[in-house]
Amino acid sequence: MGTHRARPAVGLAVGRGTGPELADVFTTALTTIGRLFSTEIDIRRSPRTYHSYFSLKAQGGTEEIRRLTHADADHYEQFCRVQARAGVTAVFRTAMNAQSLYLVRQRLRAVKVDPVTPSLLMVRDEAQGFYTGENRHGPATVTRTTVFSREITGKVVEFALRRAREQWPGTGPDRIVLAYKFHLLDGAFGAWVAEIAQRLGVQVELCQPDTVNRNLIEHGLTGRTLLVAGNEWGDVMHVVLLDRFGGARQEDRCSENVHLHPEVAGLVEYQTVHGSADDLAGTGRVNPTATLRASAAVAQRHAGCPGAVAALDRALRAVRDRGVGTPDTGGAHSTEEVVAAVLAELRPAGDRAPVGGS
Repeated sequence: MGTHRARPAVGLAVGRGTGPELADVFTTALTTIGRLFSTEIDIRRSPRTYHSYFSLKAQGGTEEIRRLTHADADHYEQFCRVQARAGVTAVFRTAMNAQSLYLVRQRLRAVKVDPVTPSLLMVRDEAQGFYTGENRHGPATVTRTTVFSREITGKVVEFALRRAREQWPGTGPDRIVLAYKFHLLDGAFGAWVAEIAQRLGVQVELCQPDTVNRNLIEHGLTGRTLLVAGNEWGDVMHVVLLDRFGGARQEDRCSENVHLHPEVAGLVEYQTVHGSADDLAGTGRVNPTATLRASAAVAQRHAGCPGAVAALDRALRAVRDRGVGTPDTGGAHSTEEVVAAVLAELRPAGDRAPVGGS
């Protein structure tokens, strides 16, 4: 009797704005890619539709926004924990309100991984810093409290080094650069980094963000660089790094958030880099490229579909060469038309017949 193999499963969390439309894109694309690789993939969707910043603003004043922000964060955190306990290793999430999202990232100790170029790997520390923390409201004031810790800093650097060695096997990075505003922390952060570097047996350059900016402008990239960054600097500089060194648009990219908390270790969240685009909701004009890329990444890395990323990239190039695109790319096609065109071109390596072709 043959051994029954469980179907691979992925999670799906949907925010407002264009979230429902992109959730449909993801579901359709993942199902199509799975069929291409003879794999049936189980998609487990969160029952809650999470707020965007703009949908929250329509709900009322500060107290109601605060309540809903924490309700969304609590629900999404629990959804991630349930998926991790069930053995799910990937969740695709459309954009949701940043404050709710950053609360979850802090609790689950997330890092964002972005191979900006073949020689630049950026790992953003989402587990600590100004983007994390809690607010305390007073008369005409908001006090935001954030925490840095030696433990989390060590876990972030350890993960980043492991990931860099996976990206550059046999060699690892030539340089490890940390971009943090460490001068604000009474010397503690610098002492932690020195201890971590000694323990790991590596050299680490701890720099102020403006120093990193100046060095990148004056000298460019030098060798294989692992850049570990505070989330605030990484958020601002991501589009600049892509434009200067990667030749790519943020709107076309998906990113990978890895949770380091031991209770959800191994759960990876994929997202589009662009936001909720509430102004495009229901118009059929949202660019599906990043969502399509995310579906291929999830299929290849978590659902046993080797070659899915390359197959999707070939399909995207073929469609782009025909001038098919949404208005933001200079095209005149709807989201649905672009998705249909890309999926019609999708085929495995060496196969000239598209999916569904004879």
